[in-house]
Amino acid sequence: MPRAWLALADSDLRQPGNIADGELEEEALAGFVAGAQRLGLAALQSGDDFYHAAFLLQHGAAPDDYLKAHLLAMVAIARGKPGATWIASATLDRYLQSIGKPQLLGTQFSLSPNTAASQEPYNRALVPDAMRKALRVPSIAEQEKQRLEMEQQSSMTKKTSN
Repeated sequence: MPRAWLALADSDLRQPGNIADGELEEEALAGFVAGAQRLGLAALQSGDDFYHAAFLLQHGAAPDDYLKAHLLAMVAIARGKPGATWIASATLDRYLQSIGKPQLLGTQFSLSPNTAASQEPYNRALVPDAMRKALRVPSIAEQEKQRLEMEQQSSMTKKTSN
């Protein structure tokens, strides 16, 4: 039962109307995160359960939410869900940035009006691309391409909305 609830909650967060200006609506977010936390770790059993819980909690609002999501992803991997490797990487970066430290893997992008797309703060030197590949994260060159595409899409959206 937890797996189905977690998968449904995570997919519901991604539905149109639940996202405003690139951010989850606060009410929906608070409800889903609170629901996931009420489930508790005892209800999570399989790698899939931990995987979906990690995806849900990564939408949290506090450093502890991101850290818990990271740990859930690590358990998912340990329980035979290698597909959780990317979310483990992303939640580590999100946690680091939330405590004022540079991300290490480059999974977090920000795009604000009138500014360039950014991954900063980002320590690109610590993790080589071979390790990024093992962690299912794009290389630095691929990330730069993603960043430029985001910028271009944002610029096109601004032109069509004016």
